[in-house]
Amino acid sequence: MSLPRRQLWLAVSCLGGATLTLQNAVGLEGTEFSGGWLTGRLLAMADVGAVLFVLALIATFPFPRIAAGVGLASSLLCLPLHLYLVAPAPFAAIFGFGHEFKVRPGAGFHWDPWAIAGLFMLAVATYVCSHGFAAIGRMGAGDR
Repeated sequence: MSLPRRQLWLAVSCLGGATLTLQNAVGLEGTEFSGGWLTGRLLAMADVGAVLFVLALIATFPFPRIAAGVGLASSLLCLPLHLYLVAPAPFAAIFGFGHEFKVRPGAGFHWDPWAIAGLFMLAVATYVCSHGFAAIGRMGAGDR
């Protein structure tokens, strides 16, 4: 795949990652979710990840390898929030270490379409960024 095509895929995945992360986090600011011991940190990580997605989008065309690395880091920062929105009880059981819910969520998974779309987009962004990072690094100066 040529470099401009890789850059286009990288830009689309960064835009999608930022959009879906903000869509999932927009209703959580200013609620009990944002100040929680576990959930507040997840929301802060997702906010930083969304900003990094935007920075990766801006850096995609002048610095594609840096943008791929930043996009990969932002995917990893946004992942815990999306996992928590899909499976809050299992997530808290694994990572919460004594986290108590005021209102206990139902066991299992919550099939929220936006959270599932966010997980899918993060998987796509991780794939595109990791393969783009490796492929762009192998290309010589004559290939650009």
